[in-house]
Order: sequence, then C-alpha cells, then structure tokens
Amino acid sequence: MKDWRKAVIPLTATVRDAVEALTLSSVQIALVARENGHLDGVITDGDIRRGLLAGKTLKSPAREVMETNFFTARESDDPAVLLATMRERDFRQVPLLDADGCLVGLRTLMDMITPPKRDNWVVLMAGGLGQRLRPLTEDCPKPLLSVGGKPLLETILGQFVEHGFEKFYISVNYRAEMVEAHFGDGSRHNVEIRYLRENEQLGTAGALGLMEEKPEAPIFVMNGDLLTRVDFPGMLDFHLAQKARATMAVRSFDIQVQFGVVQVDNHRITSIEEKPVHQFFVNAGIYVLAPDVAAAIPKGNYLDMPTLFSQLMDAGETTAAFPIHEYWMDIGRKQDFDQANCDYDMHFKGMPQGR
Repeated sequence: MKDWRKAVIPLTATVRDAVEALTLSSVQIALVARENGHLDGVITDGDIRRGLLAGKTLKSPAREVMETNFFTARESDDPAVLLATMRERDFRQVPLLDADGCLVGLRTLMDMITPPKRDNWVVLMAGGLGQRLRPLTEDCPKPLLSVGGKPLLETILGQFVEHGFEKFYISVNYRAEMVEAHFGDGSRHNVEIRYLRENEQLGTAGALGLMEEKPEAPIFVMNGDLLTRVDFPGMLDFHLAQKARATMAVRSFDIQVQFGVVQVDNHRITSIEEKPVHQFFVNAGIYVLAPDVAAAIPKGNYLDMPTLFSQLMDAGETTAAFPIHEYWMDIGRKQDFDQANCDYDMHFKGMPQGR
C-alpha cells in the first residue's frame, strides 16, 4: 500500500531527502509542508532531474528545485471530475487540501486508472557471461540469479509490466536454454516474449540487428543485470519531449580527491582546495532508441551502445541524457549481489509481477 505521508518533507529538507521520500512513498512526488500541514511546494522526478542537470547536488536545499505553482483539490471533490481534469492537464498526482489549506491526502493517476497498454518493444540484454560473479554463474546465467527470492530478470520484467509494457525481446547467449525455459513465451506474465539468440557476443546494441520485425515506436534497451526503480514512462516521455534519436539513462557519480588540490600558475599557487569532490554522469545501462535508429543496426555485427551514441553524435543527431535519482544497482560483483539482496525488501517488496 502506498503511503502519501511518507512523501512529506519539511522546508529544511535537502534534495537527497526528497529523493528518499519519492522512493519510500512510491507516489512519484515529494510534498514540502510545514509542521501545521501548510503545503509550500511539490517536487517530482522531473524537478530533481532538471536540478541535477543544472548543477544542483543531493546536498542542495530541496526548496531550490521545488515547484511552488501547483494544482490542488479537495478531498470531497468528485473523483470522476478530478480524474478528467488530471487526464486533461496530464497530472500524475494532485495534493488534497482541507478548507484551511492544509495537506490531508493525495490522489495519484496510477491508483485511479489502469496503466495504458504500450506498443513499445522492450529489449532485455541477458546474454552476458557473468564472469565477475563466478562461481555463482557457473551453472546459472546472471539474470536468473535470485535477488530478493526471485530471478533478477523477473523483477526487471515485472517493473515494465507494471507500467503497461507488453512486448519483450530477451537477448540470450550464455545458458540461453535456462532463460528461455524460465520465461517461455511470456504468457505466465500476460505478455509476449521473443528471443534474440546470439551465437556470438554482439554487444548491447548489436543484438538489436536480430529483431524479427522493425519497430514502429521508440524501443527500450536495458541491461539484464540491473536492479532499479527508474520511472520508465517518465524516461519515454522525456525522450519524446527532447525529440532525441537516442536517450541514455545516466547516474551521478562523485569522486573525492583524498588530498588538498593545489592550482599553480607559473610557479605561483593560485588556490588550494581541500579534498574536492568531482561530479560526473555515468552510463546507467538503460536506453531509449528511435525506431529507425534501432532498425538501421545491421545483423551480425558487434556494436555496443556507447559506440552507437558516438556514431549518432558524429552524424549531428540529437542524443539526450536522462538523469536518474531512483534506486539503482549494477550487479556486476559479488558485493553488489549481496547488497542488492539486502536492499530488495525496501525498494521492491510487494511490487506487482503481472496483470
């Protein structure tokens, strides 16, 4: 059960506090309110992503990214009228206020309607050898390793199903028969699953050349060893809004220098910065591609996603970065696997695995 009260944060909160509220409440909004319940602002995924792209950090005050011009409703308002308004204005959440303007609840579009069915293909890359996880992967492909009591790839599939995605390709190579035996044709999850069978490693983009049909809508491509709560519909909307040919999910990664950094100009010290932190965006292994970009990938050639993005940029095409702040774990090493199992209940317990 989603609890909107977990989404409430004070005016003194940081962006990190807002991210944690989004994660714990699962309502995709943080509500910035005073102790008396007065609502000062709201923060959505998009507000945080825009802030990160603008140079804000998780330590920045949440009020620097919050939206102060927002729509509200009364708890007594007709649900049908409110739903029509939310659809018309494309609102995912609406705070509910009492007669004194104090926060008393939240209406979410996801709770009011069934998620729309989506025609976008989702390609899950599950053919890797998982060498860094040996001996766990000697007899089991990495995407079938149990995380939180179920195969990792099943959790990934369930997240997409939760948002209305129904058409899947799974790229297989190592222990392919085990993956195919587990998921079959997808009927157990009320979805369609096809397989891209790699006789040799083709890379995270090259496998798309094996698709049986050319996509007519943007497609998702995701590594099959990721545990994350990324907002997939939000990423798709972002891709379309940016008119991008390809969009890459990126994650903020900080590196702290363990010494004082000295700037020198012609033997003179110009500044000293003690243990500075440098922030970078790293590839998070989740992509959205325009249909003709995916269709143009040749069959049988090795191609990884960074190379594909470089080719598009060299050709002057628009590529976009979608910053993620949600929970994200690349399960590449044994310590990552152990951490993911510890984190699972907090972030994924009770998540639907089909319809």
